[in-house]
Amino acid sequence: MATIKRTEPGTILAKAVEYHGFVYLQGVTARDLSLDIKGQTKDVLEQIDALLEIHGTDNTRLLQALIWVKDINDRAAMNEVWTPWLPKDGAPARACVEAALADPRILVEIMVTACK
Repeated sequence: MATIKRTEPGTILAKAVEYHGFVYLQGVTARDLSLDIKGQTKDVLEQIDALLEIHGTDNTRLLQALIWVKDINDRAAMNEVWTPWLPKDGAPARACVEAALADPRILVEIMVTACK
């Protein structure tokens, strides 16, 4: 039976789950909710980098990204941070939608799947 590796599992979620060379991350939100959309996106991507590194991979191995923004009008500003973070010709399959998030101060939440 293949091993499932969970990073910081809690009662309702783990920060990441690795199985058969695939790494599934939680929906990541900013630690500092006083930041604007660009600041929150930068913080989220830094956290994603750290989680992927724990599992021996990085953003060059992204397969899919799900992005939720509080206000779809912030999508362009979020993309100003997202796009340079991506490796050249390495964009994942992606969805970006407007959503009511768990805390009204959260402006963006990003969930990715990567492979090793």
